[in-house]
Amino acid sequence: MPESGKREILFEFVTLGTSVKVTAIDAATGVEASIVGPASSPRAALEFAALQKLRYVLSKAKVG
Repeated sequence: MPESGKREILFEFVTLGTSVKVTAIDAATGVEASIVGPASSPRAALEFAALQKLRYVLSKAKVG
């Protein structure tokens, strides 16, 4: 169970040739945000970018 105040975030990676689409999903609300980056990028960098976009989307939607 996540700590109080922390969200559970799920990540989905789909490789498309030399690119990878990363979707970050807020488990509590189902809100999603996706980014596309080079498949050669470190996984942590791609996750961070997708997470930042998800945080932006959540703040705009005022969810949570």
